[in-house]
Amino acid sequence: MDWLLLVSGRSDPAYNMALDEALLENAATLGKPVLRFYDWTEPCATFGYSQKINQIEAATKLRPLIRRCTGGGLVPHDNDWTYSLSFPPNHEWTQLAATESYRRTHALLQTAFNAIGIETTLADCCRRPKPGECFEGHELYDLLWNGKKISGAAQRRNRFGLLIQGSVQPPADWPQKNWMNTLAGNCAIVDDLPDARAHELAKAKYSMDKYNRKR
Repeated sequence: MDWLLLVSGRSDPAYNMALDEALLENAATLGKPVLRFYDWTEPCATFGYSQKINQIEAATKLRPLIRRCTGGGLVPHDNDWTYSLSFPPNHEWTQLAATESYRRTHALLQTAFNAIGIETTLADCCRRPKPGECFEGHELYDLLWNGKKISGAAQRRNRFGLLIQGSVQPPADWPQKNWMNTLAGNCAIVDDLPDARAHELAKAKYSMDKYNRKR
């Protein structure tokens, strides 16, 4: 893949969400899709942009709760593998229907898992989750292992391009680094990180109750 790779390590929840948005805002400047892997300095949960905070607070004991700029449902981040994909506005993925970009995302993950000897499948139907909860039940093209959802994703399209945020929630003994290396392939490393913009968004948006509790 002619993509860029960013392995950003552990960061606080607000910064993690802010860096994904900053990568989207700078997608045209970066010029190529960016595959980002990241981790968390503390257990937390993120939830979809349009979800209501009172429902989220009732559904999980994890704190802090951070509203994503993408859609989707409640996602716990305590032992998951988190990634994002950001595409510039002229990339073919930005022109796809949401269901197709979702399918392609999980097909990439599936191929990487299969390459390291873990057989996964794409869901061919929906099994509706509890209201607001991403990993209870599954949607079309979610990634399944032994019939259980292990990966979901959420998307945002705007004038900057396309952002996909995803979480893999595997058994504890699965080889994360092998999977990451297989998925990344020969991607070049990002050398122009929009760090200043990410810190600005983290402070002014993702760490603020005004944003996280807006609905």
